[in-house]
Amino acid sequence: MSGELKAIFAALPATTRGQPMIISGKEDKKTILYTHGTSVFIRNIEDPAICDVYTEHTQPTTVAKYSPSGFYIASADVTGKVRIWDTVNADHILKNEFQPFSGIVKDLDWSADSQRIVVGGQGREKFAHPINAETGTSVGEMLGHSKQVNAVSFKPSRPFRIATASEDQSICFYHGPPFKLNMQIEDHKNFVNALKYSIDGSKFLSGGADGRAYLYDGKTGERQSELGSPAHKGGIYGVAFNSSGQEALTVSGDKSAKIWNVESGEMLCEFNLGTVVSDMQVGCLWQGDIILTVSLSGNINYLDRNNPSSPSRVIRGHSKRIDAAVASADVIYSGDAEGKICAWDANTGVAAEIAGSGHTAQVQSLSLTGDTLTSCSIDDTVRTIDTSSLSYSDVNVKMSSQPQGVAASTDGLIVVACLDEVVIIQNGQVLFKECVKYEPSCVAIHPNNAEVAVGGQKDSTVHLYSLSNGTLQETQLLSQTGAITCLGYSPDGAYLAAGDANRKLELYSCPDYQSIVKGNWTAHTAKILSLSWSPNSQYIATGSLDTSVIIWNVEEASKKIKLDRAHKMSATSAVCWRSDNELVSAGHDSTVKLWNISH
Repeated sequence: MSGELKAIFAALPATTRGQPMIISGKEDKKTILYTHGTSVFIRNIEDPAICDVYTEHTQPTTVAKYSPSGFYIASADVTGKVRIWDTVNADHILKNEFQPFSGIVKDLDWSADSQRIVVGGQGREKFAHPINAETGTSVGEMLGHSKQVNAVSFKPSRPFRIATASEDQSICFYHGPPFKLNMQIEDHKNFVNALKYSIDGSKFLSGGADGRAYLYDGKTGERQSELGSPAHKGGIYGVAFNSSGQEALTVSGDKSAKIWNVESGEMLCEFNLGTVVSDMQVGCLWQGDIILTVSLSGNINYLDRNNPSSPSRVIRGHSKRIDAAVASADVIYSGDAEGKICAWDANTGVAAEIAGSGHTAQVQSLSLTGDTLTSCSIDDTVRTIDTSSLSYSDVNVKMSSQPQGVAASTDGLIVVACLDEVVIIQNGQVLFKECVKYEPSCVAIHPNNAEVAVGGQKDSTVHLYSLSNGTLQETQLLSQTGAITCLGYSPDGAYLAAGDANRKLELYSCPDYQSIVKGNWTAHTAKILSLSWSPNSQYIATGSLDTSVIIWNVEEASKKIKLDRAHKMSATSAVCWRSDNELVSAGHDSTVKLWNISH
């Protein structure tokens, strides 16, 4: 048996309110770059489902940019490390790693000859520093700023210049190499969040938290004009030029994006991108004919200036950790830590967000039965979703203790494992409730709809119940060595599998519930978080805190597949099968992955 990665459904860009988010690209590569967690995502700009991911940083990443040659990408993280790695090999071989200063890097940029890199951020003593991309040695001293640098930009033509934008409300302009301060510009009256040179290097544009955008001469740094007065009603978090440098794009916390004529300062087009906080615009990229903006939600908007009333396309997904996932043959459903549930077209990788008033906190568990998706959340509610319309139904049942797991039967019953009770719901009403002391963590319903298994955290025991007339009666206890974390009956009803916090997967036969493997399935190196049965009832997939996925063979217990570091640097929190030969995994890296499994 073997497993091969088939597709990556990427996380959205990581965003923070009041902070600019860097999205970059390279026109002839037709790709975009952005960061999320410890990963750098490389996505095709025309088909974002085509995705690659770089996962070699050990700390959260902040920015990534192509070298002008296109052969390398430089990425940086919150500790100040800059990694330079190749774009040619699938393994993205590391060329160099440097640490220009100790502290978060907010932005970086390359010189036009791909020989130098400037970084800006919050160091202990430095706020920006230029280095040689080959040796890491300093190529100047960038004095002038007294607070964090939010943006840096290298003039892409000779003579070389560097402009930097800071929270000290100033722009510093440097000549070099070696680079030295030439002038400090204090036009803005609040944080300067964004700064960018035009492709020909003749000018650069700044955007600040004061809503103002100023245009400067690229060679001398002299101010030329202002776009609008001010350009936006809220802070500006991103600026970009088109390929000719004749037009500029600005995006703002006022939830709008605007295109400007650089020469006249006239606004040519305005895009209003929403009304709620998550619609604030925090980043942008103008690449060829494609105009992208990033919302605070992480959504990537494709703008059409011929139809500014709405984006022509919106790339959706998760920006928070995923804790639950289930799949049908064609759709994957995933729920995350902010309560968002997405439905992914498994064939195209396009995600849609479930519509309507949904959960307000972390989704703990999902169960799919027919056309109905059932969810529970730490907002203490159980909800149902109509999968045909991808919208929440009227079912919204408030639990008296926090729900941890949910399972739905084919005859319309929903069993909920809450911290203090086990509850049965039907048609949006509570039919049965039993208070318990073992802190239920997960639940599974036998395919015959007559038996229920509930996992206990406190007593490390699987509690078996008979299910009849909407009530439960405890019948048997199955003790394990660790807190029960996940349960699942095989589709044919012949087995019950239980994973625990002690790394063990136990397999029980039905209906006698005799242990088959007797603790021998202990290949994970950390807590098992999820499990799923293949449709043919022959294989069990488990996801773990150790980042890996293991596929176990029921008929040949000694055989298994390990998808090592399936979600590198992140827990694999959910697994589910699309078919006997295709597995889905999801993780705390906010990413969904599809795997081809060969038996």
